[in-house]
Amino acid sequence: MHSIVVDDPAIIATRRLLWDRHRIAVEHGAATGLAAVRAGGYRPHPGERIAFVLCGANTDPADLMSAM
Repeated sequence: MHSIVVDDPAIIATRRLLWDRHRIAVEHGAATGLAAVRAGGYRPHPGERIAFVLCGANTDPADLMSAM
């Protein structure tokens, strides 16, 4: 097992992407796994299937709306 560091701008951009494209409001922590893949910090092996748990319980949708 190893750790992957994802910077704040990548997490924020992924959270914004989830909102803009799918209207899914997630907390920053929930966007981190997907951000790691999007930023290239983790590359799935050929044929590997990955999943992300997306939760918005600890987020304020107002900050997503304010950036529109």
